[in-house]
Amino acid sequence: MAEWVWWTALGCAVLTALGACVLSAPYFYIRARYLDHVVRIFEEKPLFVIPRGKALADAGEIAFPTAGGLSLKGCYLTGRGPRRGVVLFGLEFGSNRWASLQYCSTLLDRGYDVFTYEPRNQGTSDTDPAYAPLQWVTEHDVADMRAAVAYLKTRPETPETGIGVFGVSKGGCLALAVAAEDPFVRCVVTDGAYATRTTVIPFIRRWASIYVKKTPAWVRRAAPDGIYGLFGGAAIRRSARRRKVAFPPLERVLHRVTVPVQMIHGGGDTYITPAMAESLYTRIPTGAKHLWVVPKAKHNQAVQVAGEEYGRRVVKFFDAHLTVEEAAVILPLPAEPTLGRAVVRA
Repeated sequence: MAEWVWWTALGCAVLTALGACVLSAPYFYIRARYLDHVVRIFEEKPLFVIPRGKALADAGEIAFPTAGGLSLKGCYLTGRGPRRGVVLFGLEFGSNRWASLQYCSTLLDRGYDVFTYEPRNQGTSDTDPAYAPLQWVTEHDVADMRAAVAYLKTRPETPETGIGVFGVSKGGCLALAVAAEDPFVRCVVTDGAYATRTTVIPFIRRWASIYVKKTPAWVRRAAPDGIYGLFGGAAIRRSARRRKVAFPPLERVLHRVTVPVQMIHGGGDTYITPAMAESLYTRIPTGAKHLWVVPKAKHNQAVQVAGEEYGRRVVKFFDAHLTVEEAAVILPLPAEPTLGRAVVRA
């Protein structure tokens, strides 16, 4: 009886190994043939018109240190009237500190101070010669925003109760990442935020129709996200090794974001689609969260499409969750007709 059990177990082990070889062979074949294409496209920079605002004469330059001994440049803009709070603004990839003005002018009018900075290798901040930044968040980007938060903690204008963070595109990703780890961040607004893995998987599906033309379309469509995730993960790891950086997955820390969050996204964004934004939104556990999708707006263009409504919503959110005397009040989205659709989950 024991011998029978032993042979049965051995047979099962052999069949399992053979099955694994049969199933893995196509994966390694496709990986060897197409992974370089995925890595190349992953590292391509998007063809966007990157906004770069004009400097204000009365806004002095600020320099503060970040990890590695580099000096980052920024500017502190003082709001008009009584100070209602301090907001850290995270820039999109490639823009300069003055690009923040088109997003934050209403906040300044309302009485919020705004601090924005240029991360390493961007604008006039110091350059790390060993680092070539992409639109994807790296550990260097996270370190630079941590340094910006640390700098604000030293300023006398900053309330002891904390700050708000407002980030666009890559800056929005960083806003969520820092909010997940630092309780000094009391609330977050993002516009066009994304995460590396949940963005790469849909991209690979799109690329597959270009590079794997011999495979029937129904096979590409039927393949689960897990299969595409294997190739996406392999491409991210290979790019990280080549560039000597890490691409920290935002998806793994969103469950720690417990502060109020307002996400804004363009309904016409074909680069980071609304579905990608919603996949991030569902991972955030806080009850005080809203997702506003602005119809027809392209990536980072919601501020132009929505006009005054954009500034009004941003101000109302910070009024509800950042202003000291109103910090305990959670206001719902406005009841009057507005642009876009709001997804609200309590």
